[in-house]
Amino acid sequence: MNKPLRRVAIFCGLLVLALLVRVNWVQFVQADDLKNDKYNRRVAIERYSTPRGDIIVDGKPVTGSTTTGSGDFKYKRTYTNGKMWAPVTGYASQAFDANFLEKLNDSILTGTDDKLFFSRTVDMLTGGKQEGGNVVTTLSGKAQKAAFEGLGDKKGAVAAINPETGAILALATAPSYDPSTFAGMTDKDSKAYNALQRTNNPDDPTLNRALRQTYPPGSTFKVVTASAALENGLYTDIDAKTRSPLPWTLPDTAHQPLNNEGDLPCENASLREALRVSCNTVFGKISADLGNKAMKEEAEKFGFNNPKVDTPVRASESVYPKDNRPQNAMAGIGQASNRATPLQMAMVTAAIANGGKLMQPYMVEKLVAPNLNVVQQHTPKEMSKPLSPENAQKVQDMMETVVEKGTGTTAQIDGVKVGGKTGTAQHGENNKDNPYAWFISYAKTDKGTPVAVAVVIEGSDTLRNDIAGGKLSAPIAKSVMEAVLSDKK
Repeated sequence: MNKPLRRVAIFCGLLVLALLVRVNWVQFVQADDLKNDKYNRRVAIERYSTPRGDIIVDGKPVTGSTTTGSGDFKYKRTYTNGKMWAPVTGYASQAFDANFLEKLNDSILTGTDDKLFFSRTVDMLTGGKQEGGNVVTTLSGKAQKAAFEGLGDKKGAVAAINPETGAILALATAPSYDPSTFAGMTDKDSKAYNALQRTNNPDDPTLNRALRQTYPPGSTFKVVTASAALENGLYTDIDAKTRSPLPWTLPDTAHQPLNNEGDLPCENASLREALRVSCNTVFGKISADLGNKAMKEEAEKFGFNNPKVDTPVRASESVYPKDNRPQNAMAGIGQASNRATPLQMAMVTAAIANGGKLMQPYMVEKLVAPNLNVVQQHTPKEMSKPLSPENAQKVQDMMETVVEKGTGTTAQIDGVKVGGKTGTAQHGENNKDNPYAWFISYAKTDKGTPVAVAVVIEGSDTLRNDIAGGKLSAPIAKSVMEAVLSDKK
């Protein structure tokens, strides 16, 4: 071969090599970036070219798919009782993407996940269409219905957990929204979506108040303070007198008293009696006596100050603050900068009910392929041990007294041992706004403790003087517990 031809051959060879490098670079290095590029419409078209897999509750789908009849996207999402299940499912919208379980399990639901490799391979060999898998939840339809209907037109949230496993049984929020109303791409869908946004709707229906809103927990936090007192050896006998003068002055203040809500028998009251009538002075002083470090450590064992509580939907961080002495005393009764989600307070209750062991909360039991083969199964995991079994039993005894003859009698269930704690948390500067009404509880039978519940009412049409956890929230918690117990019969 003469010299000019050899140069041309080498040049052509280099061009071919460059093309091969470029093709491999695009196919393997840039593949994910190109696939996820917002301008790559082919991915979205493929995503909505087949029916989406379903989210399952009690063996039945609460989601579905329907043909759109026009446009590039053949199918769109539908929901059964969308308002009731939105805090669990989230939404899947052709125009506005997805969130919650719909988003986190998108690859399973669309059938593109590597876990479905065998199923996809069979589809390719047989010429079948790609199908999505299903997400099987831990939710109880009866418990969710009781929670959602109990909230009614009141603004608030409910979280219910199986203390023994951490399985979430109910996750309701009000007001809510129907994800079906903006599942497509029409002008009507856009108007429905925009009408739900906080800038246009101050009630913020798309906010998941059970997972993503924090509130001062009020007197429900006193069960954490009681736990800290027992775990740190400040008190050991729940029926012995405490060192609690009345009035009691907040430390490091100009004789600022911490007042109780009413004329209560709180002077040197035992832990049981102090929880029964909800003495601010007793538990504020316990928090002050223990100090901020000990209180913070105990709260963190229950899940506070953890920014990564995943269900698998990420919950907002509940906060027990690092604070000065007077503020720490107030935080010990659930006020000041103390903030908790309803899920967090359900976790607190669940740990106490489960003998001091806190299980990781979760709401996806398993992921299944279109052929119903299980591709991922959840295994319950221990998260922490906030209490010894002995001290957990003591706090249970105190909470059961609250329901038997204290502020939580409206949660009583015939033939069932119920423990609970009411809470009415101050809201707004100088407590000018209506308070939050809380109730936390668990139900215990001779077969175990199947449910722990937290309910918060953020707003209602109830008169201010009638707002109390025992009046507003306890009846909702009772109905949720009864629904779970009926499933266990």
